[in-house]
Formats: sequence, structure tokens, C-alpha cells
Amino acid sequence: MTWKVRFVDYPAQFRKQETELMRCLHDVLAAGDLMLRQQLRDFEANLAAFVGTRYAVGMSNCTDALHLSLRAAGIGPGDEVISVSHTFVATIAAIHHTGASPVLVDIGDDHNIDVDAVERAVTARTRAIIPVHLNGRVSRMDVLQSVAQRHGLLIIEDSAQALGASFGGTRGGAFGLTGCFSFYPAKLLGALGDAGAVTTNSEEMYTKLRQLRDHGRSPDGDLSGWSFNCRMDNIQAAILDMRLRHLPENIARRRDIASMYERQLVEIAQLRRPPSPSPNGPFFDVYQNYELEAPNRDGLVTHLRQNGVEILIPWGGKAVHQFGRLGLGNARLPRTEQLFRNVLMLPMHAELTDEDVLYVCRTVQEFYRD
Repeated sequence: MTWKVRFVDYPAQFRKQETELMRCLHDVLAAGDLMLRQQLRDFEANLAAFVGTRYAVGMSNCTDALHLSLRAAGIGPGDEVISVSHTFVATIAAIHHTGASPVLVDIGDDHNIDVDAVERAVTARTRAIIPVHLNGRVSRMDVLQSVAQRHGLLIIEDSAQALGASFGGTRGGAFGLTGCFSFYPAKLLGALGDAGAVTTNSEEMYTKLRQLRDHGRSPDGDLSGWSFNCRMDNIQAAILDMRLRHLPENIARRRDIASMYERQLVEIAQLRRPPSPSPNGPFFDVYQNYELEAPNRDGLVTHLRQNGVEILIPWGGKAVHQFGRLGLGNARLPRTEQLFRNVLMLPMHAELTDEDVLYVCRTVQEFYRD
């Protein structure tokens, strides 16, 4: 289908950065720097500086970033890790593949983890919390840090959707023992394929993660034990380093688009919109997604698609615990389940024009007016 407004416009991204992208490819290939070379080291240093941590470790994807963070922290069989079901399955899969047990709590009105529910879920087996900073909004980390401190828990941040977002002046990925990022092509900072990273202030974690991503190898060629191959290649690192320089302007554009959506849709009483951009207050949101709760969601989705607007219902319309084969069906998460009856995402990317955004809004307004 030909879309009038695309959910993510990859061809437009390419046209905007074609010269820079081709230069990145040429420089890496001409030098033969394909794996664990200077481009990766440069990107890791620049990413750490952007997030506000001492270290960053490039990974093959965010799933591996989460999995190896948990392993490096000593999480394993018999342990429990608290997280949410309103996330991509990768978050919970990372817990499962360490042998630990995921403990799922509900979400709040901002669609992030209900911080008041976390402490009630703590048991003698709880070792860690994974808050998921969804849609470009950091969770209430002040509360989570207090809970973690009281109970001696680790925090591993799933910051896959929140690069550049902050709470209280600290960016997502700089609060916990580690922060885990995704550079899947649709993300705020996207690679030309899969890539991810871990940020940390711990030298011990930094050393462990660098070994774990590369078969357990240490700089002298020794092996620390059985491990994995989770390296980021240098082509992706060079592209991400270039795109990182443009990230602040892209975040500013996403916040402008979110403001336009807010102004145009505010009078539709049936819609539950995300928090609007604000220069004040503790939250600085970067709007990885513009996620709505809409009554008669399926009717609205049909109307938008018939009028050429590409939208997304996240994760096939199910929270993680609603996928029966995963064996998580005992979770009782009424707010999460209500969300998935009504949730959809409108187009949100820096290549949208004002005319695109207004067309999307008019199409939504027509549906509710009719």
C-alpha cells in the first residue's frame, strides 16, 4: 500500500543523510575497520558522554545488552527480577534466559512502571528491577532508587526507547547499574540494521560486559569462561556516531510534533494523550512514540489506514503476559490490559512535515466527529 503519511519514513531519512551515510561506509570499508576498531571506540565514548556515564559498550542489539547486563550483575536461577508487561518481549526474555524469574507489575497513567506497585512485589528472592522507559519518557527513578536502596536491589534500565530523555536532569541510562539501549532502525537513534549498547558508571561492569560480548575474551587473549558473540560492527558504529551528532535536533523536532498533536487533539475528550512537552518540571520527554488510548480503537485504526495514515498497534495488540506460550498468564495487571484494548501509535519521526501532522489530526478528528 502507498501511504500518505508513513509511520517511519526510511527513504526520507536516507535522502536527508545520503552524503554522510555514504561517507561513513566509504571510510570504514576503505580502512578495512570492520570489527572492534576505532569507530566503535569513538561511538562508545561519545554515547557515554551524551548519556552522562563513564562508560558505554557497543552491543549487537538491546536484547543482548539486557541479557548480558543481568549476567554480568550475577542474576541467575532462583532470583526474581521485577519489570512490566507493557514492553517488547525482549525485556522479559532477557530475564528468562538468565534462569531468573520475571515478576510483572502494572503500569501507571503515563504507561511506564507503576512505581508504587514495585515495593509490594519485592520478596526475599528479588534481586533487581528493570524499569522500561517507554515512548521516550523516563520512569520515576527517584522512587525506584529509594525502593532499590531499602531492599538492596540492582536497577537495570531498559532505555531502548528513551535515548536523550531525562528525569530530574539525569538522562535515562545513567541511573542504574547499567542502561540498555536499542538502535533498531525505527528508534530515535537508528542503525542500518540491529545494534545496541550498555552504559554504566561501574568499571567492573564495563570490563565484564566487554568480555561477555566477545566470547569471554580478555585483552591478553585469555577466556573468562563460556560466553556469547554480541559485538556491534564498525559500520553500524560509524553510522550511529554520525547520527548521534544530529540527535538533539531530531529530538527537538519530535517535541514540536508532539506539541502539534496535543494542540489539535486536545478537544477530543475520548482520547487519552501522552503528557505534553514541557520546558519545566522533572520530565524531559523525547517522544520515541506518540501512544494514544482511544475508544473504538479498531474503528479508528481502520479509518486512519483507509485514509493513508500508517499507524501501529504495539506488539500485535498484546502485553507480554498475554502471550499464552510464555507461561506468564498468572499476572493480574488490569491497567496494562485496559491499555491494550485501546492503544495505538500515531506517526512520529523527525521527517514528518507540519502538513503531515495536520493531516493525521484531521483524519482523527473526522472519525470522532462522524
